[in-house]
Amino acid sequence: MDLNKADRIKKMRVPQVDGKLEDRLPPGQVETKKFPILHEGDVPVYDMKKWSLSVEGLVGKRVEFSFEDIMKMPQTTVVRDIHCVTRWSRFDNAFEGVKFTDFLKHFDVDSKAKYVMVHADYDYTTNVPLQDLLRDDVILAHSFDGKPLTEKHGFPLRLIVPHLYFWKSAKWIRKFQFLEEDQPGFWEQNGFHMYGDPFKEERFSSDEFEMPEDEWKKKEYD
Repeated sequence: MDLNKADRIKKMRVPQVDGKLEDRLPPGQVETKKFPILHEGDVPVYDMKKWSLSVEGLVGKRVEFSFEDIMKMPQTTVVRDIHCVTRWSRFDNAFEGVKFTDFLKHFDVDSKAKYVMVHADYDYTTNVPLQDLLRDDVILAHSFDGKPLTEKHGFPLRLIVPHLYFWKSAKWIRKFQFLEEDQPGFWEQNGFHMYGDPFKEERFSSDEFEMPEDEWKKKEYD
């Protein structure tokens, strides 16, 4: 994994914002019609008969769900803008899946739980306050624009948290761990912000870092 990503965010000029996009485009972002592919490590390949999503930590008991279980839950489509820390934003994305609030109905969460550590393959983690996951547009997505997610975009299931930078929308999710105290995930341990609000430009944990304007242009597209 490239542990120097946060180190490579410095010494670049900030993109100019089109006045017509000002309300939708966070500071320092560039709109793109493409969907860049960004991840660390290899793309997982699954035997869907063995795939599972688990819940543990401050819950009544550990619970495990198959993909079939997820598909039997109420399905919702949300259309939202998404914003990547590497400076690209993409408008009006339609993701289909299970709202996190509907997912929560299938297990009991301890009242002490205030944060969730999202675990994904391979060994990726990111932290999100539980309150943020209770928003109406946060979903466990299996489809994008009416088609199943591609493997490179998170098949079979990814988390979508559209109001935070997109590294919080972890691909290939496998476990939700409910916690009383906040803990840093993978990128948060390597210089990224603990929360990640795009409109506040909460990219990094320190002002020492900046994000190159063209960082996202170096990536693969789908």
